[in-house]
Amino acid sequence: MNNHPCYHCGEDIPPNIDVKCDIDGTDQAFCCYGCQAVAMTISDAGLSNYYQFRTENAPQASDNKEQQEKYSLFNENTVQERFCTYEGETASATLLISGISCAACVWLLEKHLESIEGIDDAQVNLTTHRATITWNTEQLKLSSIFFAIDAIGYHAEPWKATKAARLQQKESHSALARLGIAGICMMQVSMMANALYFGHYTGIDQSFESFIRWASLFLSTPVVLYSAFPFFNTAIRDLKARHLTMDVPVSIAIALAYTSSIWATFNGKGEVYFDSVCMFTFFLLLGRYFEMKARHQSSQASNELISLLPNTSLVLNDGEYKITPTEQIKLGDKVLIKPGHTVPSDAKVIEGTADIDESALTGEYLPVNKTVNDDVLGGTVCLDHPIIVEVTKIGHQNTLNLVVELMNKAESSKPKIARIADSIASRFVAAVLITAGTVWASWMFIDPDKAFWIALSVLVVTCPCALSLATPTAITAATSALKRSGLVITSTHVLETLPTTTDVLFDKTGTLTQGKLTLAEVKPCDGFTEEQVLELAAQIEGVSEHPIARAFPKSANHATEVEITPGGGISGVIGNELYHIGHTKFISKQINASIQSPPDQDHWIILANNQKPIAWFKIEDTERNDAEQTISELREKGLNVHMLTGDHSQAAQIIGNKLRIPNIHSGLSPQDKLDQLNNLHKENKQTLMVGDGINDIPVLASAGVSIAMSDATDLAKTKSDMVLMNGQLTSISKAFQISKKCRQVIKQNLTWALMYNLIALPLAATGYIPPWAAAIGMSTSSLVVVLNALRLRKI
Repeated sequence: MNNHPCYHCGEDIPPNIDVKCDIDGTDQAFCCYGCQAVAMTISDAGLSNYYQFRTENAPQASDNKEQQEKYSLFNENTVQERFCTYEGETASATLLISGISCAACVWLLEKHLESIEGIDDAQVNLTTHRATITWNTEQLKLSSIFFAIDAIGYHAEPWKATKAARLQQKESHSALARLGIAGICMMQVSMMANALYFGHYTGIDQSFESFIRWASLFLSTPVVLYSAFPFFNTAIRDLKARHLTMDVPVSIAIALAYTSSIWATFNGKGEVYFDSVCMFTFFLLLGRYFEMKARHQSSQASNELISLLPNTSLVLNDGEYKITPTEQIKLGDKVLIKPGHTVPSDAKVIEGTADIDESALTGEYLPVNKTVNDDVLGGTVCLDHPIIVEVTKIGHQNTLNLVVELMNKAESSKPKIARIADSIASRFVAAVLITAGTVWASWMFIDPDKAFWIALSVLVVTCPCALSLATPTAITAATSALKRSGLVITSTHVLETLPTTTDVLFDKTGTLTQGKLTLAEVKPCDGFTEEQVLELAAQIEGVSEHPIARAFPKSANHATEVEITPGGGISGVIGNELYHIGHTKFISKQINASIQSPPDQDHWIILANNQKPIAWFKIEDTERNDAEQTISELREKGLNVHMLTGDHSQAAQIIGNKLRIPNIHSGLSPQDKLDQLNNLHKENKQTLMVGDGINDIPVLASAGVSIAMSDATDLAKTKSDMVLMNGQLTSISKAFQISKKCRQVIKQNLTWALMYNLIALPLAATGYIPPWAAAIGMSTSSLVVVLNALRLRKI
C-alpha cells in the first residue's frame, strides 16, 4: 500500500495501485490514470508551476466517457445558440467552471486555454468562477474547449445566473461569519486588555492577570485560526510565487504577536498583544467585506434581467397552442400572447393589434401600440388584446440575453483610489521585513536577550495597519454618509470618479418627472360641468388597465358594452348613450366629424358623445418637486446639465425650459442617447448619467458614473453605480461634496500612516519602544485613521 497521497488531487492512493510519472525530474505517485494524465498535460504544457502556486489540491480527474459524449453535444448549433454569440468566424461563450479554489487555478486555466490554437482570449474570474472564452470557429470546435478544461481536472458548463448566485452567496456568508467572529472577540479582548494596561502602572493581582491572559488567548484563537485565515492563505500563495503583498507582513505580524503572546501566557512573563491581533484582523476584514459586496452587486444584474422572461409560453404545435418551456422555443415558432402575458423572445406580430407595456425595458410609462409586422421584444407585456407573434430571435441573439452578455463581460475591479495604498505598501512591505530582520541580527550582537522583542516591536509598530485602513475606512465612512443622504453605492469607483465630473445627463420620464400620469386640467364643452365629464370619463376608463386610466378618479359605476381600440381610445354605453374617450384621430373617426386642434401642444385627450366633443382632458407627467433646485445647484457647481429623453412630444421641451436645462435632446432612441454621451467623451468630458429604464442601460454602462432612481426598473438599479433610494434629486448635489471630501481624507490618512511609520521605526529599532507600546502605537495609528475617516459621516 502506498502511504503517499496523490500528487494531483491529494486523495489516498488505493492499495495495489502503482501509477507514476516524471514531473520536473521527480517521480510522482497518483491515485488513478486520470490524475496522471492531467498532471502530464499540465507538465507538457510547461505549466507545472501550478503545483507550487496552488493553495488547495485539485479536483480528482474524470475518466468518464459519458462526460465526453455530453461535451460533443455542444457542437450542435441549436445548443450553442443558447449561450454563445457570433461575429463572423469568431465566437464567444461564458462558462461556469467548477473546481476553482485559488488564484493558481485561474492562472492555470488561462495559460492552458490560451496555449490552444484557435482560442483568441480566455478570462477567468476567481470571484464568480466564470470564464469568458473567445475562439475561431473555423479552427476549433466548442467541444474541444470543454475537453481541454476537463483534461486539467476542472469541469465546465454553460453559465447560468442561478448557479453563479449560489457561489456568491456562499462567499458572502463565509466573509460575514469571519467578520462577525472577529468583531465579537475583538470587543471582549479589548475590554480585558484595558485592565492589563492599567494594571501595568497601578498594579494587578497575579491571579487576575493570569486569568485575563488565558481568557484573551481563548477568545483570540478563533480570530487567528478562522477569521484571519484568508490573510495567511494569500500570504503563503504569494510567498510561493515570490511576490510580496500587504498580506505577507500582516500575516507575519499576526502570527508573531499571537505566538509570542501564547509564550508569554504559558510562562507568565512578558507582554501579550491579543487585543491588537483581534483589532487588526477585524478592521481589515471589514474593508474587504464592503469591497466584496460591491463586486457581487454588479454581477447580480443578470439574475434580475433573466427574471423578466416567462417560464412557459403558448406555442403553436400540431394545429393547437400548447404550453411550452421558453427555453424550447425555436426560430419561426408562432406564439400566442394573451392580455397580461409576457412576450418570451424577440418576435414579429403576425396577427392582431395590442398595446404593449415596454416600461420594464424603456422606462417610458405609456404603452406602445403594436400591429401586424411590428417587432416586439422579449420581456414586454401585452395589455389588452391577444396577438400572435412569430419568433425572430432566440438564445443570445435575443435582446435581453444580449444585455445579460454585456453585463457578464463587465469586470469588477478595485477602484484606482483604493489601489493607492497597495501601490505604496508594495514598496513599503519589503523595506519593513528587511528592516525587522536587520534589527534582529544587529541586536543579536548587542544584546541577544532583547533581539526578539525589539525585532517584534519593529515589525508591529511599522506593520502597515494604518496604511491598509487608510482607504477602506474612508470609503466605508463616505459610503455611509451617502446612504444617509439617500444614495446607495453599488460600484466602488464612484468616490474616485465623481469629483472629476463635468457633465450631468438626465433622463426625463421617471427621473426629472414623477413617472406617473396625472390629470392636469379639465375643459368641459357645451354646458357640461367638470363633475359631469369626470364622472363619465371615470366610468369608461374604470374598465381599462391603460396607464392613462389611472389618471382618472375611480367611479362606483362602469360603462357597459365597452370596446377598446388599441392605440386609439375606449367606447362605452352610459345611460343608453354611447360615449368615446381617446385621442383626436380616434374621436374624429368615431363621430365622423373633424375635431379642432387641442388647446395647446401638451398631451390632450377628448371625451365625446356620439355627436360631438364634450370635454378635453390634459394628461401630464409632472416634474419632481426638487428637480429645479437640483438643476440650479449643479449648474452653480459649474457642471453642464443635459436632458436626454425618448419623448417626442412638446412636453419634453416645456419641462426642460421650466427646469432651465440648457441642453435638451428629445425623441432619442437608446442608441441616440449613447451617441450623445460618446460625443461628450470625444471632447474629454467626464459624465454622470441619471436614468431609470433598461433603455438607459447602454448610457448608464458607458458613463463615468451612473445613478438609478428609487422607482427605476430593477435592472437599471443593479447596473448603476449608485441608486437614489429616497427619490430626492438634491442628494445628487450632496454626493459631489461627499466624494470630494473622501478624496481629501484618504490623502490625509495616507500621509499620517507614512509619517507615523517614519517616526516610530527608528525609535523601535533602537529599543525605545517596548512591544506593548508598539502594539498601542499600531492601534493608535489605526484609530487616528478611522476617526479621521468617520468625519465623513458628519457631512
